[in-house]
Amino acid sequence: MLIGIDIGGTYTDGVVYREGKIIKTAKKPTLYEEIDVSLLAVLDDLIKDMDVKQVKRLVISTTLVTNLIATGRGERTALLLLPGYGLPHDLYRIGDDTYFLKGSIDFRGREIEEIDEKEVIECIEDIKKKGIRRVAIAGKFASRNNLQEKKVQDLFHKHYREALTVISSKVANRLNFPRRAATAYFTAMTLKEWEGFVAQIRSALQERNLSCEVFILKADGGTTPLDLSVFTPCETVFSGPAASTMGGKAITMDDKNAVVIDIGGTTSDISLLIEGNPLYASKGAVISGFYTHIHALAVKSVPLGGDSLIYLQDGSIDVAPYREGNAACLGGNRPTVTDVFNVKYRLNVGNAASSVKALQELALLAGMELDRLCDKVVDIVISRLTEAIKNMFKEWENEPAYKVWEVVNGRRFKPDRLIGIGAAARAIIPVLAEKMDLPYLVHDHSPVANALGAAVARPTLTVNLHIDTAQGVCMVDPGGIRQQVPRSPAFSMEEARKIALNFLQEIGKKRGMEDYLEDYRFYKEEQFNMIRGWDRIGKIFEIELQVAPGFIKEYRGVI
Repeated sequence: MLIGIDIGGTYTDGVVYREGKIIKTAKKPTLYEEIDVSLLAVLDDLIKDMDVKQVKRLVISTTLVTNLIATGRGERTALLLLPGYGLPHDLYRIGDDTYFLKGSIDFRGREIEEIDEKEVIECIEDIKKKGIRRVAIAGKFASRNNLQEKKVQDLFHKHYREALTVISSKVANRLNFPRRAATAYFTAMTLKEWEGFVAQIRSALQERNLSCEVFILKADGGTTPLDLSVFTPCETVFSGPAASTMGGKAITMDDKNAVVIDIGGTTSDISLLIEGNPLYASKGAVISGFYTHIHALAVKSVPLGGDSLIYLQDGSIDVAPYREGNAACLGGNRPTVTDVFNVKYRLNVGNAASSVKALQELALLAGMELDRLCDKVVDIVISRLTEAIKNMFKEWENEPAYKVWEVVNGRRFKPDRLIGIGAAARAIIPVLAEKMDLPYLVHDHSPVANALGAAVARPTLTVNLHIDTAQGVCMVDPGGIRQQVPRSPAFSMEEARKIALNFLQEIGKKRGMEDYLEDYRFYKEEQFNMIRGWDRIGKIFEIELQVAPGFIKEYRGVI
């Protein structure tokens, strides 16, 4: 048996999947400040009266890191940058506690300016005086040589051992200094809280005698083992939209182009499947307005859901970008989007009479007929969702996979259908599909498809390799590994591919991915000759290969 749990902004959903069927589901309100309580409440519902020894796998999709950053509750964090020469330093600033230090590495990984230890120590004393206990350290071209990052970290260990330090080359050992710095910064900000969450989960599973494999869903739609997630907590950001996307794929299992819309209580998550495969965000996840090196799907969250409040302001009816409780038909005190669709389309969700009563009271205050109020709200909801999807297509069309599809097929991309996910999908998706003139699918399991997507998602892994044969070094991401290679001008692409593949196998086995390591694909293979005088003195290779998002081998679909 497989268990998937998705912690959403409004509800936490869970499923138990076995041999092509969802045999049990659970839903609980998400406690924003105590998401571990929500998680365990759903887990307890799922395993009640069950032989837990039969549970092979548990996958969790959580909003913990997203919430910490979005609400500003992450601990105060300092960012130490070694930007070297080039753009004005202020362009790299993230927050008020950003420090710029001397020291520089060039694009080949050669040190061209040493760090100033006295300056670093003064910086450490200032950070200590401010009471800051989280520190991220990032140097330009540290992905080529992280010597200076390590030196700064060593000085912290010597002069301020209490501080938690993160160096960028360990969490994202790739080019693009601003993205690497942002990734290190948000990792330092959330690391301790994530470690605490993981410890709570471990303890809770032991108490329940659950000894199955435990994974966390990442932003790229793949999973990572719970124990390894403590090194890269930011990979879990936007795991909710990733769960929705994988859920849309899981309930269809075909190669059609589709827009997936998960209409939750608070937000609607929008993503794209191209020939059945999730579209990647090639520039990485955007956190608080900063691009990062976190692999992520190209998703968008819109502040509009089934529990969005309907209210009267300055004589006009509008839909709020937030919720104030359940729909009236489900025991709430004020009318919501769900109530409007319940009345207009006679859906008989919950207590339909309560929907009518709440909306009639609002219509009376607004001085309009009930039917007119419902029409207005439906127009607002459908217009906002349609506009959000159109805006997302403007972003999606810049993604390489989207462009490649149009080139290969010789026509503009158009989705074959909408796929509705979430409890409110059955009410809203048919109307939205009619407006967009598209077929739609709302599966019987759509209300819990996000949890299903988490349960059956397979591990993912991307390996980036940089080789400089003139210097005899290679650098690997993930992990910031630096290794020697032969200083040979005759070094070939085939040899570089073998090294990259060996790292994929080595890292993948440590992550328990043995069953999926043969399903890899090379996405990038570049070779540059280095010339000095009239001679070739070496080569530079850039290689990227990936085990892409997909499903565990035993998953063939759901009835």
